[in-house]
Amino acid sequence: MDTSIHVSEIFKTSWGYTKSQIWILAGLVIGFMLIAFTVGIFVMPMQSSSGGTAISYLISALLSAIFYVGYIKNTFQTMEGDEPQFSAYLQSGRKIMNYFLANILFGVVVGIGTLLFVLPGIYLGIRLQFFGQCIVEEDAGAVQALKQSWALTKGQFLPLLLLLLAQILIAIIGLILFGIGIFVAIPLIVMMQSYTYRLLGNPKLYEEVQI
Repeated sequence: MDTSIHVSEIFKTSWGYTKSQIWILAGLVIGFMLIAFTVGIFVMPMQSSSGGTAISYLISALLSAIFYVGYIKNTFQTMEGDEPQFSAYLQSGRKIMNYFLANILFGVVVGIGTLLFVLPGIYLGIRLQFFGQCIVEEDAGAVQALKQSWALTKGQFLPLLLLLLAQILIAIIGLILFGIGIFVAIPLIVMMQSYTYRLLGNPKLYEEVQI
């Protein structure tokens, strides 16, 4: 059975899911950006010192962790035919903390890889990208989630690289459309990532896609 992922199929299916709940998904992105902007204003005075800058970064990273843990859950709810629920953002603190830690580890690993002539960073970023989905869907720990993403993406680097390029193109188009398009691009990109995660983790989906 061919288990290669296909960008066109992922885009088509993910767009269908995204379009079905676009107002809620886009609204949640707008809400997060407003909150992040407001918090940024309050923590800006702290950035006058190195310690304050570090605290400001941690606050921003924690806020992002809360959002993405909930938003990934929203994409899964959408794929299951349910309406995205705000309760997704009230998940256990353990998942949020695991995402927070995994995201830091991800950044460090990819950052080191990028310093090594860029390409290793891209490779590591692609192989480890599904740590958030592993935490939300499987309640994995921070290190475990990164390991699971690594195992999940084995032998799929080139298709996932093409998918990444498609996601970058979607983001660029979203920004070109007066910036407003980014509120559609972000939900679509996250949906594509979550759908790809399930596609890689459930071989039966390949059979359904190919029918």
